[in-house]
Amino acid sequence: MTHANHTPPTPTVSPLRQRMTDDMCMRTLSKTTQLNYIRAVKRFTHFLGDSPDHANAEDLRKFQLFMVECGVSTQTINATISGLRFFFEVTLDKPMIMRKMSRVHTPRKLPTVLSPSEVTILLQATHHTKYRAAFSVAYGAGLRSSEVTHLKIADIDSQQMILHVEQGKGDKDRNAMLSPRLLAILRAWWREGHSQHGLMRKGWLFPGKDPVNPITTRQLQVVFMDICYQLAFFLVIGASYLFWSSH
Repeated sequence: MTHANHTPPTPTVSPLRQRMTDDMCMRTLSKTTQLNYIRAVKRFTHFLGDSPDHANAEDLRKFQLFMVECGVSTQTINATISGLRFFFEVTLDKPMIMRKMSRVHTPRKLPTVLSPSEVTILLQATHHTKYRAAFSVAYGAGLRSSEVTHLKIADIDSQQMILHVEQGKGDKDRNAMLSPRLLAILRAWWREGHSQHGLMRKGWLFPGKDPVNPITTRQLQVVFMDICYQLAFFLVIGASYLFWSSH
């Protein structure tokens, strides 16, 4: 007697969701943005209790009011509106249906940053050359932690005194200034790392335990936190905006 081989059914994607996904791919939106937009439409669909293409402008107005009454953060509300705007204006070609939704103003506060003297103390307390160089790049060139971790040896241009940052904020390439002092720190790290066979000329500037991969932002943050707590900088840890901002 033979038994049928029952395999679980493959989840199907609705034609509407597939069309939205195709629209996002056509516009080369990042995977993160695509997931956020899909999530926004899912939230609205759950609230509506019906297919989102059956909604009207009043339904969207009520949904925004519902989010506000539930205490949803302004960042989440605005992100949700962005996803819904794409869905209705691009995928459904119904721009007028969004007329009763409006982005919420978010007051922008200037971040408190470590003072130059505090940065100097922080770097002096960082005894590992690799991490001292990484933190120096973050503060000296104004790079985010994710930009620091993805630097390559070839990104250092000592002739023009710039650092090439690939796919930085907004998935855009840019250049950062490279000071003589920062260049000297990076050269010191190169000499040490290369002598220990951890740095390759065409590899990562800050490789992880496996040189094939770069160091992770998590590794940098753990070391950073340890040093700050040792120095009692924990009162201003949230101030280190340039280093902590990773998106």
